[in-house]
Amino acid sequence: MKNLVTGGAGFIGSHLVDELVRRGDQVIVYDNLSTGFRRHLEIALDQNAVELVHADMLDQDKLNDAMRGVERVFHLAANADVRGGRANTLVDLEQNIIGTHRVLEAMRINGAKEIVFTSSATVYGEPDIFPTPETYAPLQTSIYGASKLAAEAMIQAYGEYFGIRSFSFRFVSWIGERYSHGVVFDFIKKLQANPRKLEILGDGNQKKSYLHVEDGVNAICKALDNMKDLKNVVNLGHSDYLNVVDLANIVVEEMGLSGVEYDFTGGVRGWLGDSPFVHLDISRIRNAGFEPHVSIEEGIRRTVRYLLSNQWLLHDRAVGTT
Repeated sequence: MKNLVTGGAGFIGSHLVDELVRRGDQVIVYDNLSTGFRRHLEIALDQNAVELVHADMLDQDKLNDAMRGVERVFHLAANADVRGGRANTLVDLEQNIIGTHRVLEAMRINGAKEIVFTSSATVYGEPDIFPTPETYAPLQTSIYGASKLAAEAMIQAYGEYFGIRSFSFRFVSWIGERYSHGVVFDFIKKLQANPRKLEILGDGNQKKSYLHVEDGVNAICKALDNMKDLKNVVNLGHSDYLNVVDLANIVVEEMGLSGVEYDFTGGVRGWLGDSPFVHLDISRIRNAGFEPHVSIEEGIRRTVRYLLSNQWLLHDRAVGTT
């Protein structure tokens, strides 16, 4: 199968690319390298196993050209900063809604018939049912979450009009090798700057579920192999969850530090739009044959070890080097 992966040089996208190559598929990576890295793909590029198109998702003409002959699209390119929507209220509209429309238009023009979309658990806002099922009717608490839900709706409408089969995966936070954004990354950066004190947003009691990237890619593949509906909305998460203080303790231990003072900013949320408890019902993906194998604690430890042994990522992600 010929696949196009938007955001394929990023953390999750590059792992998906590796799996598609392993399966023998043809892969085109479409990425502007603003948050992705060419070196995540260097083995596949050296082996001529993938084609890299360095272009922006909003460039309709380049996207149309890249989409020629493509059968399936993995659409991962997006703004990933939930907090950023307050400072720049256009970024989620442009990158997550308009960008998705550009992808769907390129699919329509070229006849591509399947899309895999990375949505988010943020579409649930602050739910009052845990674990939260796909059928939960949410009220939005962030522009980011609203943009992801709007993109899901756009994908489903295109599916109805043009026969495009869709998978919208609502993620918890992913962790693992090549991780370049999120709480573990932030804690390491803060502790490297000051190994005696760690600022923790909120009161530290926020409870979150995390999914290791190996499990996440496996879950997506299970869904593609076993779910047959035209429109599929699927939670991806872990059966467990962890509070922020316990996560911080793991990071501190893996960094070999002791006596670190935690400085809490206060409040039940880390920021406006943050949900104090994220725990998804994963019954639907389990029915497709998936079960998470990497515990949250082990996934965090592996993430810390990877970042400490790949300091270039801690530096280059911060300064935007590609």
